[in-house]
Amino acid sequence: MSYFNQEVSQVIGALNTDKDNGLTSSKVTESREEHGCNVIAEEKRKSIIRVFFEQFADLMVIVLLIASIVSACTGNLDSTIVIVVVLIMNAILGTVQHAKAQKSLASLKAMSSPHARVIRDGKQIEIPASEVVVGDIVLIEAGNVVPADGRILESASLQVNESALTGESLNVLKSTEKIDKTELPLGDRLNMVYSGSNVSNGRGVIAVTSVGMNTEIGKIASLIQNAKKKKTPLQASLDQFSKILSVIILGICVVVFFLTKFVNGQELNDSLMFAIALAVAAIPEALSSIITISLAIGTQKMSKQKAIIKDLKAVEGLGCVSIICSDKTGTLTQNKMTVREISYPSEQAKDELLRAMALCNDSAKSDEVWLGDPTETALSSYVGEEEYLRVRKEFNRLDEIPFDSDRKLMTTVHEIDGVRTAYTKGAIDVLLPRINYVLTDDGVRPITEEDRKELVEKNLHFSENGMRILAFVKKTVSDKDLTLADECDYVYIGMVASTDPPREESKQAVAECISAGIKPIMITGDHKLTAVAIAREIGIFKDGDESVDGVELDALSDEELSARLEKISVYARVSPAHKIRIVELWQKKGKVVAMTGDGVNDAPALKKADVGVAMGITGTEVSKDAASMILADDNFATIVKAVANGRNIYGNIKNAIKFLLAGNAAAIIVVLITTFFNLPLPFSPVHLLFINLLTDSLPALALCMEPINKDIMKEKPRPSKESILNKETSVYILAHSIMISACVMGAFIIGYNISAGMASTMAFATLCLARLFEGFDSRSRFSLFKIKFTTNVYSIGACVIGLLLLSAVLFITPIHAIMDIDTAFTAMHGLQILGLSLIPFVVTQISRGIIELVKKIKARSKSNG
Repeated sequence: MSYFNQEVSQVIGALNTDKDNGLTSSKVTESREEHGCNVIAEEKRKSIIRVFFEQFADLMVIVLLIASIVSACTGNLDSTIVIVVVLIMNAILGTVQHAKAQKSLASLKAMSSPHARVIRDGKQIEIPASEVVVGDIVLIEAGNVVPADGRILESASLQVNESALTGESLNVLKSTEKIDKTELPLGDRLNMVYSGSNVSNGRGVIAVTSVGMNTEIGKIASLIQNAKKKKTPLQASLDQFSKILSVIILGICVVVFFLTKFVNGQELNDSLMFAIALAVAAIPEALSSIITISLAIGTQKMSKQKAIIKDLKAVEGLGCVSIICSDKTGTLTQNKMTVREISYPSEQAKDELLRAMALCNDSAKSDEVWLGDPTETALSSYVGEEEYLRVRKEFNRLDEIPFDSDRKLMTTVHEIDGVRTAYTKGAIDVLLPRINYVLTDDGVRPITEEDRKELVEKNLHFSENGMRILAFVKKTVSDKDLTLADECDYVYIGMVASTDPPREESKQAVAECISAGIKPIMITGDHKLTAVAIAREIGIFKDGDESVDGVELDALSDEELSARLEKISVYARVSPAHKIRIVELWQKKGKVVAMTGDGVNDAPALKKADVGVAMGITGTEVSKDAASMILADDNFATIVKAVANGRNIYGNIKNAIKFLLAGNAAAIIVVLITTFFNLPLPFSPVHLLFINLLTDSLPALALCMEPINKDIMKEKPRPSKESILNKETSVYILAHSIMISACVMGAFIIGYNISAGMASTMAFATLCLARLFEGFDSRSRFSLFKIKFTTNVYSIGACVIGLLLLSAVLFITPIHAIMDIDTAFTAMHGLQILGLSLIPFVVTQISRGIIELVKKIKARSKSNG
C-alpha cells in the first residue's frame, strides 16, 4: 500500500492509530502479531567446518584428490603428500576469505536505530527500536537514525540523508504534503522516511508504515539473501579444463594399459598400476597452488593501486568484464558540489552577488573543511575563505527567515553602507514573480519582459546541463522584524549554477573502457537530467544513446528492456530491484558485469554482479561486505586499472597452464614411445618428483609475475565461456610437447647406447633443461626481441635457480644415488643435453621473430603505399 499519495488523516485512519495519543498497549500487541517485529531476519550461517570442506567441492580439486589416493595406492607417497598439502593450504585460504566476506546482514542490523521515542497511551516513552510496530507515532530529530519506514505527519525543517538507500548524496528536505502520483521513485517520496536513514536537520513526527523485513532495508536484506553469486569466468574455465583433462587422463590410462599388457606382455596388475601411475604424473599438481599464488600476487598489486580484493577469484574475473555499471556520485564525480557558472546583469550586480553568496549562507569552515549544506559550501568555496570570513565579519546578520520546503527561499538581513538590506536566495521559478527590478551599472531599473524571458532561458540552459540553480535578489527593508510579507518587490542581482563535477580522470578512464571493448553505464539515484549531463560530459552518453528512470523501467517488460539494453547508457532514480534486473539481463546476454555502489541499496546488485565493487571512503559496511572488491579511493579510474590487472593475471595463468601441460605432455609422449618399443623407463619416480616440485613450479611462478603489456587495454574482453584450452593454446601445447619430446628421445637414445641408467639420466636432464628454457617461450605469444628478455627478472631467476639445482644433481656425486643419476655422467654429456634442450627454444624464438619481421615489413609498405 502506498502512503505518499494519501492525506495525513487518511494515513492515520488506514493505520488505525492516533496522532496525539499513539497506540494503546493492546493495539501494539495486535500490530506486532499482524506485521511482525522490527528486526532484520538473517539466514542461518554456515559453520567454518562446513565452509572448509566446501572448498574441496571443485572439479579440479576432486581430480587432484583422486590422483593423491591413486598415488598412495601405487606406493608414490611423495606425490600424495605434495598434492594433499597444496589442497589443504588452498582450502584454508578460501575459508578465511569466506569468513571475512559474509557480513552483509549483520551490517544491516548494525544500521538500525538502537532506540526510538514513541507516543503510546498518550505518553512519550523511549523503547528499543526492535519494539517499534506499525502504527506507532515516532518523534525524530537531528542526529537520530530513523527506526522504521514511516509517513511524515509533522515537519519542522526536517532534512534526512537517504544516500545509503537512494545513492543521492544531498540531504532531502521533507514535507507533509500529499503527492498526487501513483508511482514514484524512493528518492522523490518527500513525505516519507525510511529505516536506517539519518536525520540531518530539524525535527518531525512520523506514523510507522512498515517494520522489519517489510521496510525498504528489509526488502534489500531479502534481495541479498536471494542474490546467488555466479561462478567467476576462471572458475568456469577451470571446471571445463578439469573435465577435458580428466578425459585425456582416462585415455592415457587405456592406451598405456593396452600397450603394456597386449604389446609388451606384462602382467595384468603391473600393467594397470603402471598406467595409473603415469596418468597421475600427467596431472599438473602445482597448478592449483600456482593459480592461488598468481591471484594473491595480483591482489597485492591491486592493493597498491587502491583496489582492495576480498575474493581472490574476482581478481581474474575483472579481466573479462565487458560491462561496468557505475554509480555517479563520488565514483565518476568528485562528490563535492561546486559552482560551475554564475550569471549577473552587470559588474555592479556581480559584486552584490558575491556578497549575497557569503551572507545568505549558513556554512562554516572547520579544520580546512567546509561544513553545512553541500550547495551552501559550494557558494562559500567559490567566494573564497578569506573573502567569505571578511564579509561575514563586516556585515553581521541582523535578522533572518530560514529556508523551508514550502517557501523554497532563505532571507537574511544586514546593514550595507548604512542601509538595512535583505538578501534572498531560492528557486528561480519561486523568485521570478517577486522580482520587479534589475541591478545594472547605471543603477536599479524596472525588469522587462525580455529580462524575464532571458532569465527563464538561462535557467533552462543550466537545468539541461544537470546543474542546480539558485537565484539571488536584494531589497531595502525597514527596522521592523522581518516577515514573510517582506519577501517581494526584489531587485535581481544574479544566478548561480552548481553541480557535482566529474573527476578529472573520469573522462580518460571512460575512454580507456570503450577502447578496451567495455561498455560503461551510469546507474544513479540522481535525477535523469543531471545524470545525462554528467554522462555526456565524460563520454558515457553519446548521440543515439538512451536514458531511463525507475518509473519507466517498471513499465518495461524484460523482453522490451532487453531489446533496448545495448542503447541505454544512463539509469536514473532506480531501486535495488532495478539494479539486480539490469545486471541479470546483461548476464543473460553472456556479458560479464562489474557493478559499483556505496549504499545499502547497492548491496544486492553488488552480490549478484560478476564483480561487485564497493566504495572504501563513502561506502556503507553493508555494501563493502557484499562486494568482492573495494576501491580505497572511490575512483572509477581505479576500476579500469583493476581490469587491466585482471586481464594480465588471466593471461599469466593461461601461460603457466600452457607451460605445465606442454612439459607434462612431452614426458607422457616419451613414456608412451619407450613403452611401445619395450625400452627401459625414461624417468624414475624421484625424477618426476624433482620435475613437479622444482622444474615445473619455479618457471610457472615466474610466469605469474609477468608485467602488464601496455597494449592490453586495446584488446576486446575475452568471452566469459572461452575455454582455457582454446585452439591457440592447444596448438601451442601440441607443438611444444612434440618438440620437447623429440629432443628428450634424442637424449634417451644417445644415453641408451651407453646404458639404461645413462638413457634415463640423459632423458631426465634434457626434459628439465628444455622446460627451463620453455619458461621463456611461455611468457608471451611474441618473441623475446619484442617483449624484451629482462622485463621479467623472476623468469631469469627461475631459470638460473633451476640450472643450479639441476647442475648439483648431475655433477655432485653424493646426490647421484638419491636422484638415480648414472655415475658415468660427464661434462660432455652435459653439453649434449644443453644443445638438445635449446632446440625448441631457438626454433620458437626464430619463427616468432620472422613472423614479426614480416608483419612489420607489410605494415610499413602499407603505410608507404
